[in-house]
Amino acid sequence: MSPYEKSHEAGQKIIPHLWFDKEAKEAAEFYTSLFPDSKITNVTTLHGTPSGDCAIVSFKLWGYSFMAMSAGPLFKFNPSLSFMVNFDPSQDKDAKTRIDAVWGNHC
Repeated sequence: MSPYEKSHEAGQKIIPHLWFDKEAKEAAEFYTSLFPDSKITNVTTLHGTPSGDCAIVSFKLWGYSFMAMSAGPLFKFNPSLSFMVNFDPSQDKDAKTRIDAVWGNHC
């Protein structure tokens, strides 16, 4: 069983939540276009927040859950958080197929 399959079998315990000024839906659309088994699962708009209308977007990347929020400029999005996708052929027999699928979606 590959590390990818093991992590899904164990269940995801933490859902990363990304804060954007106004670009949450656009970011989720971009991210889901890169990886197979990815989709936006829900979009909710909260009205009358201190930053105005606020979009909350739930999405899956390669089967993992993420959330993004368009919550205004109080906090700026920055590159201090990174997510790494590991394509290690010594641990995953389908590593080449997986990376080819990601690059194929990106080009």
